[in-house]
Amino acid sequence: MAHINIALKAAECFSNDGKLDAEELDAMISLAEADGKITQEEVRVLTSVIKRIKPEEIDDAMKQRLEALEKKLAAQANQ
Repeated sequence: MAHINIALKAAECFSNDGKLDAEELDAMISLAEADGKITQEEVRVLTSVIKRIKPEEIDDAMKQRLEALEKKLAAQANQ
């Protein structure tokens, strides 16, 4: 059910300033990882959230978080 909490957190984050920053993304990833594994539903919601980030909004911190998440998901898929 964390995917619902992630979606609610995303709505809250985007509604405050229309953007998502690295700390907000970290909070959503923490929700997904709370049970030790990121489920397919959580991946779907996180992917949907990430697609809403505009390229000009990606700073160095956000880029690092996105790359780390990509590696984590790839490693999990290979298990």
